[in-house]
Amino acid sequence: MSSPLHGKGVLITRPVRQAAALAGKIAAVGGEPVIFPAIVILPPDDASALQQAHDGLQRYDYAVFVSANAVEFGAPDPRRWPSSLVAFAPGPGTAEALAGVGIHQVHIPSERMDSEGLLALRELTDVAGKRVLIFRGDGGREALAQTLRARGATVDYVTCYRRARPSDARGLDEAFAASRIQAVTITSSEGLDNLWSLVAPATRARWARMPTFVPHERIATHARALSLDVILTGPGDAGLIAALLEWSQHSRRES
Repeated sequence: MSSPLHGKGVLITRPVRQAAALAGKIAAVGGEPVIFPAIVILPPDDASALQQAHDGLQRYDYAVFVSANAVEFGAPDPRRWPSSLVAFAPGPGTAEALAGVGIHQVHIPSERMDSEGLLALRELTDVAGKRVLIFRGDGGREALAQTLRARGATVDYVTCYRRARPSDARGLDEAFAASRIQAVTITSSEGLDNLWSLVAPATRARWARMPTFVPHERIATHARALSLDVILTGPGDAGLIAALLEWSQHSRRES
């Protein structure tokens, strides 16, 4: 009996360091992962603010890491992590990344895996007088900090990475043209915009004829505006894999 995703090429567009885990899970169920990072993640031009944040961790009650990239580029040596400092993450992937660097007992939402989900957590609804440090990339969303400040918290940001667009998409155009891709996974609106602006018109046409799997309604709305065939998945790798398997099984029944 063939594997569930046998023969299906799945495009993974996460930044390179986060792409490997999803690629391994897709390969484990028979899929053929094609990795093309839609966003290039780089360290900040000036790391002095991040160093100052690490030096002053004991001043904060809560620390929020907005993504696995924020962990990779912003997490301190766990030996410097104060026992009183409570860590938060928007989903299991970021929490796993924190555990991987030695920061445990991370609070995550149970339903929505985003800033709104974080803001619904009991610990973040009553934050009057709390000091919160948010580890994020350059140009991140403001909703989390604005809401926490409105609830009475003192909030500081620290930029621990910066984003860049890939220089070109020739390899991706070739993969589409050679029919190596039958499904696309997108995990950020920024990554979607980057790829859409880089690929050739012929690639856009091919892409529009195959499913695009996204884990969040905000990204889904963005993708539908480009006339893509969107499948909204559950959160994290588990949600993406489950949706890919369901799609593959449905495709086989129809063929």
